[in-house]
Amino acid sequence: MTQQPVLEIYTEFTPNPESLKFVTNRMLLPQLSIDCKNVQESEEVPLAKEVFTFPYVNGVFIANNFITVSKKPGYAWDEIIPEVKDFLKEFIKEGKTVVTQNYKPAQSENPVAAPTGKEGELETRIRELLDVYVKPAVENDGGAIQFKSFHEGIVTLILQGSCSGCPSSTVTLKSGIEGLLKRMVPEVKEVVAEAA
Repeated sequence: MTQQPVLEIYTEFTPNPESLKFVTNRMLLPQLSIDCKNVQESEEVPLAKEVFTFPYVNGVFIANNFITVSKKPGYAWDEIIPEVKDFLKEFIKEGKTVVTQNYKPAQSENPVAAPTGKEGELETRIRELLDVYVKPAVENDGGAIQFKSFHEGIVTLILQGSCSGCPSSTVTLKSGIEGLLKRMVPEVKEVVAEAA
């Protein structure tokens, strides 16, 4: 029987001073990300629900092998980090459920029709560019970006995790993502963000 490596959790600061990324050497949510802005949204996400019991927690984002915790103003990270790390170690060691089988991603409730024609081809190209060039960098900063729509030259994205409410997200969106998409897909006129 193969033993799992010793559980490790370390923190990474994100561009958002109110969010911190807790990274572990265990997979938490393969092929899925969950963004809980409040305890009500965490009903089927036991990990997030328990993190919300801490008085300083303002948001929880879980993806792959990390959890991004957003704090309320007035709290200092040096006071929060040890408590959250200890909690996460116990939660993971005990093998508790991260997300229940009853969890339904918000997007599946309102499926978007498959794009067709010229706009559909452009949408596919935009999604590919986001997947290859943007998502890895954004995830590295403790957040996520989701494609919502492409209509009349405007790409609408949803920012999650540390990206939501980040002071530098506008610069990233306009200088980085919009610049990339305009160069690679000339039909793109603008990129806008929508709150998750």
